[in-house]
Amino acid sequence: MISRKEVAKLAGVSEATVSRVLNNVGPMKEDTRERVLQAAAELGYVPNALAQQFARRKSGNIGVVLPFVPKVHLFSTYYFSEILSGIGETAKQCGYDLLLIFREPDGARDYAKLFRTQKIDACIVLGSQDVPEERAALAELKAGCFPFCLVNQRYDEEPYRTVDADHVAGSKAAVKHLIEQGSRSIAFVNGPKQYSNSADRLEGYKEALEEAAIAYVPERVYVGNYSRKSGYELAGQLAEQIRSGSIDAVFGANDRMAIGLMQGLREHELEAGRHYALVGYDDSDGSRIISPRLSTVSVPFYEMGKLAAARLLDPKQSSEEAEAGCDVLPVSLIQRETSHIKNN
Repeated sequence: MISRKEVAKLAGVSEATVSRVLNNVGPMKEDTRERVLQAAAELGYVPNALAQQFARRKSGNIGVVLPFVPKVHLFSTYYFSEILSGIGETAKQCGYDLLLIFREPDGARDYAKLFRTQKIDACIVLGSQDVPEERAALAELKAGCFPFCLVNQRYDEEPYRTVDADHVAGSKAAVKHLIEQGSRSIAFVNGPKQYSNSADRLEGYKEALEEAAIAYVPERVYVGNYSRKSGYELAGQLAEQIRSGSIDAVFGANDRMAIGLMQGLREHELEAGRHYALVGYDDSDGSRIISPRLSTVSVPFYEMGKLAAARLLDPKQSSEEAEAGCDVLPVSLIQRETSHIKNN
């Protein structure tokens, strides 16, 4: 293998100068830089990646914090796989690798330690929750001036760098569509309150009802945990309401819960698009292949991941204004079979 000493000899400089040139550290005369680079190219010298990282005092990694949920295949979920794919594409373009950090529900959330130990140069937090432990960890990141970004979670009173989607508008469009199809008693299966997007969806649901002069009935709001199982388990309660005519449509805060609900209601001999109207949220792969096909709201998770990484890694997209800003991407309603009631 070619050594740095051989490059220095051919270029007529010291080994330290070769190190500074290859690691882009400190001021350097242009002719000296060119001699070193030319010598390295002629000899086919490949710098040691670990040595480069040590010299630059950077890891070359962007960390992605993910929730660890036992018995849940996280990477098979549309939400996480799309966001991670977007982050990965931008990271690769910017010369960074991904380091995945799994956060256990009751585990420590010392995100700042990842920076102090030089494991990562920037951090994206997915699945962030509005709980005291999370707030303390994010506040420590901000106090340390560590570069980080939240995806799909806001803390309105804290100016953290965030990439989000317009969930108020998306929820409102979904419920408005159901109303336009003739529904007047619309149930809402929402996610846990510690997520800002759950609050956004509830707000959009209420706004659509208000604009149509339909009273908001708190008893028509159900809560799952964004899993298919939680939607399935609510089917029994909703089946009674649908059979009695108290509910004629359901809006699910994500596709997984909507699909679980569809499957559960089918066991009660109730079919979406026939006995009740249904709209999900995410436009996941499952929404397109389930029968009947699920009407839903398309969310640009892939683009959100790309933008979050770019805000941290790409100098062209990073600025002082973006330091504590919130990028909100648009969503769109996708009409399919489940939201159109067919007359028997």
